[in-house]
Amino acid sequence: MLRSARHSKIMEIIEEKEIETQEELGQELARQNYAVTQATVSRDIKELHLFKVKGTQKRFRYTSILENENGLSEKMRVLFQACVVSIRPVGNLIVIKTLNGNGTNAGAVIDKLNYWEVVGTIAGDDTLLLICESDENVQSVVNRLNAIVKG
Repeated sequence: MLRSARHSKIMEIIEEKEIETQEELGQELARQNYAVTQATVSRDIKELHLFKVKGTQKRFRYTSILENENGLSEKMRVLFQACVVSIRPVGNLIVIKTLNGNGTNAGAVIDKLNYWEVVGTIAGDDTLLLICESDENVQSVVNRLNAIVKG
């Protein structure tokens, strides 16, 4: 079984159904004749950059980060705009406050942006810390992030 075929099937599944856990995803793949281990499902989730958002039928559900040729998908832009409360530069750091439970979602967006100035991120429940290469790079990153938040 080709990985690309399995990845396509996973994307199809999470678009059609609310899948909350790796176990549910593995069971759904099995129903579609894809024999996978939990480790394979976990690796696929990471490779596809899936993350969880609030569900309508279940508490949470997997969704994807689909990018277009301009970088962020509209879904990711909206996610970032909805969850960011404030962006504050501090030396060579940027502290992003988010709504409760959205630090990792904001972190996924930042990681996907792949800004060369950002050497690392640390996400908490409602805070995201960006570590920039130098103090001089911080304002440029803050300006770009504010532009995303303002739309």
